[in-house]
Amino acid sequence: MLTARYDRLGVRGGDSVLDLGCGFGRHAFEAARRGAIVVALDAGRDEVLGVRATFAAMVDAGELSGDTLAVAVQGDALALPFADETFDRVICSEVLEHIPDDLGAMAELARVLRRGGTMAITVPRRGPERVNWALSDDYHNVPGGHIRIYSRRVLEGRLTSVGLRVTGHHHAHGLHSPYWWLKCLVGTTNDTNWIVRQYHRLLVWDIMKHPALTRYAEALLNPLIGKSLVVYLERPA
Repeated sequence: MLTARYDRLGVRGGDSVLDLGCGFGRHAFEAARRGAIVVALDAGRDEVLGVRATFAAMVDAGELSGDTLAVAVQGDALALPFADETFDRVICSEVLEHIPDDLGAMAELARVLRRGGTMAITVPRRGPERVNWALSDDYHNVPGGHIRIYSRRVLEGRLTSVGLRVTGHHHAHGLHSPYWWLKCLVGTTNDTNWIVRQYHRLLVWDIMKHPALTRYAEALLNPLIGKSLVVYLERPA
C-alpha cells in the first residue's frame, strides 16, 4: 500500500532513493522493484532488521536481481549519515508528525537531496486526524505517537523555508479514515470488535487484490476524507 506516487516522484532505474522512516519497508521495496539504488533508514532496530530480511527474501524469490543495491540502516532523522546531495529522490512517509524538531528533520532531508532532485512528504491529513484526536486520547497520546496535526499551508511553509519548492499535492487512503474512526470509537487496541475486524478484512482484500470497486470508491473518497496528505517537492537546481 503506497502513499506516494512513484511516477509523479520520478523514480527510475538507477536513481538513488532514500526512504526516511521506512518502517517495515513498503516504499523502499517498490523503489527497489523499479531498479533504484535504495537506502531505507529508520530509528527502530526491529524495523531495520525486518527490511533487511525482506530484501533478502525478495532476492531469493527472484523478485529482485542478485545485484540489486538495497540496504537498510538505523539512524537519526536529525543527523543523517550521508553527504550533501547524496540522493536523487527522497521519501518521508508518515514520519514528521512524530518528531519534535520537525524543521530540523526537514533541513536534513533537503541537505541530502541533490539539486534538481525530487521529494515526497506524507503526513496525516488535518480533517480526519482531528476526528481521531477528538475520539480517542489513546490514538495519539502514547510514547512515540503523533505530537502535531499539520495543515497543508503550515507543512508546505516549513518545507519551503529549508530551500525546497512545492510542485504539487494530493490525498490518499480515503478508505482508511473510517477504519481509524471506528478504532478510536471502540478502543485503538480493541481487535475483537466485529465491525472493526470486518473493515480490516476489507482493507486487506483491497491491498492484496486491488478490485475495481474499492479502487473506484477510494478515488472518490480521497479528495474528501483521504487519511494522508502527500506533498511533492524539488530542490531547485
